[in-house]
Amino acid sequence: MPSLLVTDSKYEFVPPHEGRIWPRILSWLAPGYLRRKYAVTEVEVRGAESLKQLHDQGHGILLAPNHCRMSDAIVLQSLSRQAELPFYVMASSHLFRGEKSLAWVLRRLGAFSVNREGIDRQALQKAIDILLEGLRPLVIFPEGALSQANDRLNALQEGVSFVARSAASKLEKSDNATEGFKRKVLIVPVAIRYLYRGNIEATAGDILSSIERRLSWKPFQSEDLVTRIYRVGNALLGLKELEFLGSTQSGELSDRLNHLMNHLLVPLETEWLNGPRDGSVIGRVKELRKAILPAMIDGELSPEEMNRRWKQLDDASFAQSLSLYPPQYVAGRPSVDRILETVERFNEHLNGDESAHGPMKAVVQVGQPIEVSAKRDRSVAGDPVMEAIERALNELLSQTASESPLYSASASIRADVHNVDTPDRLSR
Repeated sequence: MPSLLVTDSKYEFVPPHEGRIWPRILSWLAPGYLRRKYAVTEVEVRGAESLKQLHDQGHGILLAPNHCRMSDAIVLQSLSRQAELPFYVMASSHLFRGEKSLAWVLRRLGAFSVNREGIDRQALQKAIDILLEGLRPLVIFPEGALSQANDRLNALQEGVSFVARSAASKLEKSDNATEGFKRKVLIVPVAIRYLYRGNIEATAGDILSSIERRLSWKPFQSEDLVTRIYRVGNALLGLKELEFLGSTQSGELSDRLNHLMNHLLVPLETEWLNGPRDGSVIGRVKELRKAILPAMIDGELSPEEMNRRWKQLDDASFAQSLSLYPPQYVAGRPSVDRILETVERFNEHLNGDESAHGPMKAVVQVGQPIEVSAKRDRSVAGDPVMEAIERALNELLSQTASESPLYSASASIRADVHNVDTPDRLSR
């Protein structure tokens, strides 16, 4: 499994470039970059006109897209171009600490950094100011991390509602009425769906054959893709159970995954957080990183302690990677795109290969705006704003789910897959 994107260097806030010429130029260059880098050959935008109308009315707009692939931010440039609106984008700080050329491009696309290892007051204030000014929509990915599964959302992070509600509170306290019109803060959910348009048998089959060879198997090229996914997934999970638990486990997939994730996280939480945590794995890992990293950045730890903490971060990274394999993901709806997503994750986690596979079409669907009130309703258990975002994104993704075709072999083999005589099989 790949390591979490962390760095032990000191963080400095990177503000966005605020000019309008570079965003326009780069948005026109985005399609070519998407083709070369991510094999996305077509982007269809639905609802750009409604976004432009909201902006023209003067509202502060926060776009809340799902986050399935690394290409998401570039795909959104097609929405920017059609709505004739440059965006500001809150982006993880590690993106600005790597290649200088990437940081340069990101800033000119309107991106600014946020330190996810703590409370980044500069980033939060910048986001609030953007909504108050209302000059451009602000993009924040509420999942906070890649889901790598187009039909499943990670647990949403409440930073989105904090930013929106803080801006709404400031607007409420100010006299922002002009000729009887009062500006609002609106969250607009945006669903991004990827549709593979190539030969799934050839593409996924080649990836699975490569993995099977890595496992010292002869490739099972005569079998259907779903059966091969079950076999490979079970083997990969079993290998990790051997590594961390000393033996392969039996039982339901969800139980096995939870057992392995807790085996990795609970000892770390006991050391760093005074006890095990509940909630999403991504949230738990985020809390661990916030506790482990500060002293590493200060640079006063011994080499032995630094190595120990890097190992702990690697274990947390692996637990987070495990959480990205939802049980029954392929079996529940064996679509072409779920199959491709699953074998790509296998390949990335086993071989470190993040190759893009195309041709891929991206669909960007703009949802209905969610008005944000200045105060949170404390009479309910959850955050109404976050629940509304999650509900809207799931509905939008459901609307486009039928555009992802089912794998043609699934109808004849699905019963056989469920009857495989291995109770600990792995279905992604």
